[in-house]
Parts: sequence; C-alpha cells; structure tokens
Amino acid sequence: MATPIDRPETEEAALWTTSYYYDPSIPCEKINIQELGSQMLPPLYALVFGVGLVGNVMVLLILTKYRRLRILPNIYLLNLAVSDLLFLSTLPFWIYYVKWNNWVFGHCMCKLLSGLYFMGLYGECFFIILLTVDRYLAIVHAVCALRFRTVTFGILSSVLTWVLVGLAALPELVFQKSQEDSEMLFCSSLYPEGEEDTWKRFQAVRVNTFCLVLPLLVMAVCYTGIIKTLMKCPSKRKDKAIRLIFVIMVVFFLFWAPYNLVLFFNTFQSIFFEMSCEQNKQLDVALQVTEVIAYTHCCVNPVIYAFVGEKFLGYLRHFFRRQVALRLGKYIPFLLTEKLERTSSVSPSTGEQEVSAVF
Repeated sequence: MATPIDRPETEEAALWTTSYYYDPSIPCEKINIQELGSQMLPPLYALVFGVGLVGNVMVLLILTKYRRLRILPNIYLLNLAVSDLLFLSTLPFWIYYVKWNNWVFGHCMCKLLSGLYFMGLYGECFFIILLTVDRYLAIVHAVCALRFRTVTFGILSSVLTWVLVGLAALPELVFQKSQEDSEMLFCSSLYPEGEEDTWKRFQAVRVNTFCLVLPLLVMAVCYTGIIKTLMKCPSKRKDKAIRLIFVIMVVFFLFWAPYNLVLFFNTFQSIFFEMSCEQNKQLDVALQVTEVIAYTHCCVNPVIYAFVGEKFLGYLRHFFRRQVALRLGKYIPFLLTEKLERTSSVSPSTGEQEVSAVF
C-alpha cells in the first residue's frame, strides 16, 4: 500500500511535525486532526491577530507621537512591538493556509513569511531579554549603568539584536519551500535527504533555547537581583513592583513553556515515548492547542511591558481623549462632556521619565 504524505495541519505543524509509519502496511491517518485544525485554528488566529494588532500599534503610536524614544527602555519596547507586528503580519496567510489546506501564495512568499514568522518569534524573546537586563542595570547597578544606558547604546544594541534575529531565522529562509503533492501545494521544510531528523531536532532545540530556556534564565537571575535591591528600598511602591515581576515571569512561563515542551517531545517522541500512531496524533493536537496559547503572548506584551506604566497610561488616556473621544463627540454629542474637554486640553508632561513595566 502506498504511504500517504502527512499533510501539515497548521503552519507550525508544517515546520515541525514528522510522519511516523509504525507498520508499512498501515499508514498513520490524520484526516481528523486536519479537520480539527481547519475548524478550530482560523478563528483563534484571527482573534490573536486583531487583539495583538491593536495593542502593538497603540504602543508604536504612543512612543512616536509623544517622542518617548529618547529613553533607552522605550527603544527596546518599540522593537518588541515591531517584533510582535512582524509575527502578526504572517497570521492572515496562515489562516487561509490552515482553513483550505492549500498554499496558494507561491514559493517566494513561503520563504518570506516563514522567515518573518521566526524573526518575530525570536525578536520578541530577544527584546524581552534586553528589557529585563536593562531594568536590572537601572535598579541594581544604577550609578555604573548610567554611561551605558544611552540612546546611542540602545540603537546599536537593537541593530545587533536584529542581526542575531536574522541569523537565528536563516534556516527557515533556506529550507522552507512550496511543495506540490496530489495537485495540492504546501509550505513546509525540505531538509537535505538523509538529514531530516537531525535538522528537525536541531530546530526544536533552537526554539526551546531561544524562546524558553534563555529568557527564563535571564529573568530568574535579573529579577532575583532586582527583588533583593527593592527589599532594601524604603519606597512604598516596591510591593507593586515585586508583584509585577512575578506576573511577568509567570505569564511568560505559562504562555511559552507548554508549546516549547510539546514541540520538544513531539520532535523527540521516539526517544521519550513508545512509538504509536495514537501517541503521534495526541501530540499533534497538543501542539495545535499550545501553539495558540504561545501566539497569545504577543497580545499580552503591550499590557505587561507598556500599559502598566503610569506615565504610559497617562499618554494613552490623553491620546484617546484628543484623538478618539473628541472626534466621536462630533457625531455622538453625549461623549463631548465638559470634563472631557477640560482634561483633553491638558497635555501630559514631556519630561524624560522612563516608561517602565516594573514601576
């Protein structure tokens, strides 16, 4: 009996899922997994796209409109938003791909979108690391860090980070190809013959290292030092800062750990589990579910890294009052109250105070 090709159920499965054939005469059918993905994933992807787009665009608007890019953390915050938007820009294409199980966008778009997807993925994790290290230096080594925490250093370190991001995503640009099977087109990885398992395992280890192990390690070290320093500080806001630190770490772990662990076990399942078709199907379903959870982190980033800052919230309120409420008030009179007019006429301070996710 001819062995059918295991069609990718999701964009991520196209990159990672390996077909295992436990009995040459009995192929591992995954039609039900494909149908589940085509029904469940598109609306969830669309929700992530909409919420993430609004949140990250607002971050860009506030940082640029109120000229907050003369502060080092905000340069990293801007790059974090750009990383999330790069990732989000690929979702409409994956939505169509998952829904119809057919890649109609061509070979070049397959490579480009896969590259942008991973650049956004790695960029998010790398700039979260930079934000964490910057907060550590600003609080634990405040005096010594003054010479480094400049706009010039922020720009140079951001450029270097994007170079590293591009190098990390380079394998996707090389191996991703549009492939045809049974008059259907698929965007998936095509590794050198005889090296498929080696490359897939390398990819899984790379994603786990860059998107889970390294960020969590940096967070653990830096935030431990920050908490120790804050405990010695008489500031009344230290309790709030410590709570936010725990929220940042817990949120990152809850959103990224399940996906990375399932991806790791899915790639190395022949080592960790007794190989069976049913086990392979269960891991595929788990990969789909945890993948959506991981995607949602790009919607949370604007909240935990920008919107919790009092200064940033002040700019955000001012923006909505001046740009949204006043304009809508021309058509909806009850929105244009005397209080709104009075508060909207007062601009927030333009002093060089940090927008910090910790304070």
